[in-house]
Amino acid sequence: MSSSDNMAGAQGLFTGITESNSNLFLVQPEEVARRWQEGPCLRSQIFSHFAEYVPRIYCTDEDARKQDDEQVQHSLLAPIEWFLFGEEPAKGLEKLQQSGSCSQICGRVFRSGETTYSCRDCALDPTCVLCMNCFQNSIHKSHRYKMNTSCGGGYCDCGDIEAWKMGPVCENHESGGAESNPQCELEDGLSERCRMLFSILLHYAVDMMVWQREEQELCLELQPRQKNDLYYCILFNDEHHSFSQVNYTLKKALNCSTEEAQVHSILIDKEGRKSVKYSSKKTCQETQEAISKISNEISGWSLQTAVLHSSLVAHQTFALRLSSWFTNIIGFHSGFRQIFCQVAVEEPSPEEPCCLTRLMLWDSKLFKGARKTFHELMVSSFLLETECKKLFAVEFTKLYKQLQKDFIEDDHEPHISVISLAVQIFTVPTVARYLLEEQNVITVMVECLLEMFSKYLDKNKFHFLNHNTDKLSRAQFPIQDLRYILISKPTDWTEKLRTAFLDGFRAFLSLLMCMQGMEEVKRQFGQHVEEEPHWESAFSLQLQLKYILTMFQEWCASDEEVLLKAYMMCHSAVMEYGKEAHLKDSVVLYLAGHLLNSRPYMVSVEPVSIHLPLTRLLAGLHAQLSRTGAISKLCNYFTEEDLNVDLLIEYPLRCLVLVAQVAAEMWKRNGLSLVSQVYFYRDVKWRQEMYDKDIIMLQIGASRMDPNLFLMLILRRFELFELFKKPFLHKDKDVKKQLSRMAEEMLHLLIIIVGERYNIGVSHVTKDDIIMREIIHLLCIEPMSHSELTKALPEDENHETGLEKVIQKVATFRKPVGSSCGVYEVKKESLKEFNPFFYHYSKSQQTKAEEVQKKIRKAEHDSEAFPPPVPPKFCPAFSDIVKILNCDVMIHIIKTILRKTVRMRETLWNEAIIQRILHLISLALLEEKQQLENEPEEEVSFDFYQKATKIENIGGERISILSLLDKLKQNFHFQTQIDMIMWTLKIFDSLRLLRERSVGASAVVLNPEVPKAEENAHDKEKAERKRKAEAAKLHREKIMAQMSAMQKNFIEKHKLLYEDRAEMQEVGESDVDKESSIEMVVDDTRIGVGPEQGTSMLKKEILTCILCQEEQEVKINKPAMVLTACIQRSTVLTQNKGKVLPKTENFNPLFMNADLSWGTHTGSCGHVMHAACWQKYFEAVQSSSHNRFHAEVVFDLENGEYLCPLCKCLCNTVIPLVPVQYQKMDKENADIIAQMLSFSRWQEIVLARISGLRAFNSKERDDAQMPPTGMAVVSSDFRSVLNFGVQPFTVYSTSIQEMLTVFATAAYRVGLEIVPNEADPRVPVMGWSTCAFTIQCIESLLEYEGKSLFGSLQNRQHGNLKALVQFATAQRVTAMQDVIQKHLTNLLPVLLPNMYSEETPSILDIDLFHVLVSVVCAFPSIYSEGSMNLQPTALSSTYNELFIFHLVTMAHIVQILLTAAKDCPALMEECEESEESHLASCLYNKLVQHTNRCLNSNVSGWYLWEHVKKGITPYLRCAALFFYFLHGVSAPEVLHSASSEGHFEALCSYLALPTNLFLLFKKYQECVNILLYRWCSNLRLADMQKEEQTVLRYPRKINKLVELPEEYSCLLNQTCHFRCPKSLDDDQKHPVLCLICGAILCSQNTCCQETVDGEELGACTIHAIHCAAGFGIFLRIRDCDVILMAGRNRGCLYSAPYVDEYGETDPGLKRGNPLHLSHEHYKQLNLLWQQHGITAEVSRNQDVNSLFILDWQHM
Repeated sequence: MSSSDNMAGAQGLFTGITESNSNLFLVQPEEVARRWQEGPCLRSQIFSHFAEYVPRIYCTDEDARKQDDEQVQHSLLAPIEWFLFGEEPAKGLEKLQQSGSCSQICGRVFRSGETTYSCRDCALDPTCVLCMNCFQNSIHKSHRYKMNTSCGGGYCDCGDIEAWKMGPVCENHESGGAESNPQCELEDGLSERCRMLFSILLHYAVDMMVWQREEQELCLELQPRQKNDLYYCILFNDEHHSFSQVNYTLKKALNCSTEEAQVHSILIDKEGRKSVKYSSKKTCQETQEAISKISNEISGWSLQTAVLHSSLVAHQTFALRLSSWFTNIIGFHSGFRQIFCQVAVEEPSPEEPCCLTRLMLWDSKLFKGARKTFHELMVSSFLLETECKKLFAVEFTKLYKQLQKDFIEDDHEPHISVISLAVQIFTVPTVARYLLEEQNVITVMVECLLEMFSKYLDKNKFHFLNHNTDKLSRAQFPIQDLRYILISKPTDWTEKLRTAFLDGFRAFLSLLMCMQGMEEVKRQFGQHVEEEPHWESAFSLQLQLKYILTMFQEWCASDEEVLLKAYMMCHSAVMEYGKEAHLKDSVVLYLAGHLLNSRPYMVSVEPVSIHLPLTRLLAGLHAQLSRTGAISKLCNYFTEEDLNVDLLIEYPLRCLVLVAQVAAEMWKRNGLSLVSQVYFYRDVKWRQEMYDKDIIMLQIGASRMDPNLFLMLILRRFELFELFKKPFLHKDKDVKKQLSRMAEEMLHLLIIIVGERYNIGVSHVTKDDIIMREIIHLLCIEPMSHSELTKALPEDENHETGLEKVIQKVATFRKPVGSSCGVYEVKKESLKEFNPFFYHYSKSQQTKAEEVQKKIRKAEHDSEAFPPPVPPKFCPAFSDIVKILNCDVMIHIIKTILRKTVRMRETLWNEAIIQRILHLISLALLEEKQQLENEPEEEVSFDFYQKATKIENIGGERISILSLLDKLKQNFHFQTQIDMIMWTLKIFDSLRLLRERSVGASAVVLNPEVPKAEENAHDKEKAERKRKAEAAKLHREKIMAQMSAMQKNFIEKHKLLYEDRAEMQEVGESDVDKESSIEMVVDDTRIGVGPEQGTSMLKKEILTCILCQEEQEVKINKPAMVLTACIQRSTVLTQNKGKVLPKTENFNPLFMNADLSWGTHTGSCGHVMHAACWQKYFEAVQSSSHNRFHAEVVFDLENGEYLCPLCKCLCNTVIPLVPVQYQKMDKENADIIAQMLSFSRWQEIVLARISGLRAFNSKERDDAQMPPTGMAVVSSDFRSVLNFGVQPFTVYSTSIQEMLTVFATAAYRVGLEIVPNEADPRVPVMGWSTCAFTIQCIESLLEYEGKSLFGSLQNRQHGNLKALVQFATAQRVTAMQDVIQKHLTNLLPVLLPNMYSEETPSILDIDLFHVLVSVVCAFPSIYSEGSMNLQPTALSSTYNELFIFHLVTMAHIVQILLTAAKDCPALMEECEESEESHLASCLYNKLVQHTNRCLNSNVSGWYLWEHVKKGITPYLRCAALFFYFLHGVSAPEVLHSASSEGHFEALCSYLALPTNLFLLFKKYQECVNILLYRWCSNLRLADMQKEEQTVLRYPRKINKLVELPEEYSCLLNQTCHFRCPKSLDDDQKHPVLCLICGAILCSQNTCCQETVDGEELGACTIHAIHCAAGFGIFLRIRDCDVILMAGRNRGCLYSAPYVDEYGETDPGLKRGNPLHLSHEHYKQLNLLWQQHGITAEVSRNQDVNSLFILDWQHM
């Protein structure tokens, strides 16, 4: 603590205590134990010892949690253990362990974030889980399992036989004996001592923690001898204040630093409390007041604090330590555990509760650390013994209501409350049944729920207005506990169980009664609703009860007596609720000869509720009666009148009408809240106990009511009664539209009532049948992945959908291709089950499914009719539903719609209505056909055919349904339904044949597809159309075949012409701008460097600006055109991962290190703009950025970032487009120069020119390092270099020069991470460096992907490299020539002799390709003198480039040989010696001599040649790319192929190298020795040979992301015990794996945050800076997703490379399926890294998800 007076009052005491602490180890534990044994009162003896030593240990200037545990163990715990065992504790424990009395139950308590496993095949319920060690050693590893992340508090169920159907014990716990021998008794003496000791210690620990008041004193035995005035000010954790608020409060109140305040806050958050002041009582109270005042000012809530005496805090701290000791000691023997549990539930007196009760009641007042400790003790004691578990469960149930009330007021997280232990007892079948029978636990839970929800009651209905969301969610926790109790359904019922269950069921009905009709809504007229009602809470409660409702129904169905009694109780409750409806007078309605007495009610006018759980529960119970057959006994309890079916269906019908009216847009003024409620009402999560049960209730009504009256009631509630009774005269378009839609919805509902029979109890179907039908209809919409199907299917109480069990029967799995996931496609034979009016389809799904199925049928030239599939037969209780189709009112409805549609006098009846009418007619016809085929005709009472064909006189017309259909097929307005109409007419023909019993009638087979009936005119017409279509197809194929044959003949006749054209295209065509006009000179020479190089391709580049859309040719004298670009630092090629990057302020980047530890990469999306257009665009972005609050996150304008206007790719600069300059070479002069200019002469001229330039420059003459002695400087050779051809500088337009400067400065700024400075001499160096590094990156990428060097370049890569290379050569015109010359004079000493200086690096330390690019780009500068800016001619340049390239190549060969020396094998006998191996040996022997024989001389030549060939290939490939884009000479065809055959030879040919590279040394043998001497005379080489430094080998390895295990569980295993090295606690953290280097870090934790440049950064951010220049790819192991980081403040989430068997990722392990490594996904991630695409991916993701930006710098 930082305040100076913090310890003033305690300084003297601390000195005394510190001195006395040295005497603590003088305590003899065995002597103390002996005194306790001999003393008169054990409690007094122990307390006296505690009173003396506990304060001495814990009351120090150190925090109580940082004490040396050895002192505690020796002075306090060791005497206890000596007393307990009566001997040395180690011997006593050894004896106990030998008795084999350890429990077979694992009981490992899970930490937050720890991985758990659940077996889907064997677990009794999803709460049965295993820890990682037990799972890996169990049989469940080979089963279907799920992985999940624990939130903490639970324990491993390994060894619990009630938790598993099979394999309850893993291999580690098979030897446990507690379950096999529950009466594990201790020795008499040990048992007695144990009971006495446990009783005293447990009561002591509980007394210390259950502290009533701050002023309360310690008991007399624990009072210190001399009481001091030292107190602690304790600060407690709460959920009202944020971390930053606590930091601020402590910083102000304690006057401490930010770091100290953060330390306090971290420990407060972890432990739940922390002492922030240790001083006198007055000082502590002042601190308490300051904390309270400051915290209240900033948040409105005061932080909870307490001022406690130091001795009390010491005893409380030791009490927690004692609890941990209990947890440890009782694990050694079951007897200890049993005695502890008995002691914990013993009541000292009738007025005083037991220790267990006291702890549970005080739980909500304990701080977080104490709760965790005591919960772990309860788990380790009570929950590992069956009988003890019952004791705990009984006490828990008795206190259940009070615990729940305390929990609601508690502000701590639920998983650290004692309530979280409910799952551990209520899910145990034997315990749950015991509590149900003996404690009536269901009633207790429901009554508790009602008490907590009583505050939300309004007129006996719940109304959640202005509620506290957190408290409401906590109040729903008993629902989860109720679900746990109901998980295990009883197989045998006792009378006691029946009574207890029915009591609980009655209480549950009281809860549902409060929900019945809650949150009523009323249609808004005129003005829009002002405030949207709060509807979410009611639906949340409904969702929580979904599984409870289903489980209650299943429990009832397991016993007939219980089912019937439950049905009666539920029916009485529904009648009680609906009694208000009986009070209204009924009205008489007449239609089609039938009368209906109906009570007036209009959904559009009066209140209506969507929440009817009571009615829906009754519907479910009715279905269970039907399924079990108990419905036959219902007549013993009810008469038909008592059942009152019309009232039962009233409220579900109102709800369905409400849904229809919302669909008809009649409730638009009620806002989105009602639309949302209707959506969730039919959503897969809610529909099972809402929408589906409403349908079942209507089916109950249809089966038990008169069908005519039932239909009339539906018409009445849909407010369509008058529409079918008299002509429609309303002219309002909106009203017509609404009525039309209501008619659609009403007909759709009738289709559902009659046709939807896939519900258990409604028809003879199984759960598998229901799931298969759901799957078929989902896949008829589109192919779906496994996860999409799982989300779209309802789950049972165990979160299982049953998908895997049946999916193979109805669908085929299309395996994943590449990185995409696999999808299921419906089998063709399953399509016959498709029903367009499937009741779980939404409107959009129905439309999409119809369109997809029509496309399929159209492609197969099949009928586009969608007849209803053959439905299963109704159960007897529901069999009368089909009478609806045959009743008079239905016939009237059908005739009315068809007649008015045919007459077209009203626009009310649209195609959708006709489609539904046709479907209803088809259902009726199929039903009659089924009955006629399966039953004797005289027993068939269903006569729809007769009624439909019966001719009636209506309005002067003689019509029937059949005649109306005949007329309808001729109506052109309904041509889309013609196939369905024709199908329906054919069914009529089939029924006519069946009725007439004509010959062949028995051959008619029911088929929902086109029946085999007589051909009519439509069939003939359709067949004719099909025949014509096939004829036209054959005709087209014939014509195409003829054209193809003619084309082949023409090509054969004009073969030469086509070969010439192909050659022209081959030479001149490029991957960029292929549509541009081309002017070229064809030359067969494919040499890219030197005087013999081929002719450059002059391609006229006419490009279009993406901003102004104007075209312009790229020329040096025209305004600049630029290419979007993104420059970034990169470590992709590094050979030294983790190397600390240099500080760039004074860093000289002239030489790239050989390990390529970092570089500057330039990428481009390939889009072109005018420079002026780009500048205007960038200025516009800057000015508008203030209007976008997230602009500074997506891109950083201060660093020049912007988004490409076309593709929105992140960029930070532009590259000017510089055209390739073609200059014709004089071949005659080339021959002359070749005779005059040898390699050695060229060296002399270059050395002389450089020496002369140094002397010529007066500024450098004073400080220049003159050449060493022996350097031949001939003044006459100073200008000899000019004799071989010079010319003036190339003149670029002002615009191009400006853009050259812009890009060069950007490369300098980003590469060195410093402020831009155009005058810095390092600017041109960074331009050359980014050119070379980018070429190396692309070459490495192509090699990794196995692609060809030139044939696989993408357009954007091609354009990027071309622009970079041309920039690198052109940028010298914008720089000072003396600066370029100076860089050149510093570069050449690495290669040339007689120029060496102390600053010259060894060739082993540098990358020679960077040297090659830099020297080639800088070399023309030596032609300039002072103000004379000259450059070499094209011919002169070719010789310069050739000699430079040969020189660098020879140096690289030497570099390879020197670094390969340690890897070379001993000399072996060769089959035959080649020229290459001979020359290799000769060169190597010279190197041995020049290195003073440090190299291994016994090396075979063939190995040296193969090693050089392999090691130099990447360099040659990079050089080929460089010279290709420098001169534009076409490369050999072999280099356009992915095949490696002839690749090396083609590279050598293109680069003017001999295939035998060692011939270079022979060709230039006059210079070889001096060059070798220069290259081998560096001290670095000697150090390398002594193995004092690490040496890089060639070829460099291609970096990849770290290897990952094939199974994700293996990765979890490897990190399961990860602990943060900077954290003092043992809590599980959030480990992340760096996929670049393999380091495991602690993410999103304050323990690993560091301050960098004044900013707090997390572990991932800091690691990314050091590991990959600010970029990072981290796998969050427990969340199974990837974090991509691009800088400190940018990042995004990315899919992990682990997928399940269906090819899908599982972020957050939400599905929990076993995962394996997807090599395609991982390769894609690898390519993203190697292509430097992280920045683009992050910016793209952040731009899309700009509203969900995370705090990336703290990752």
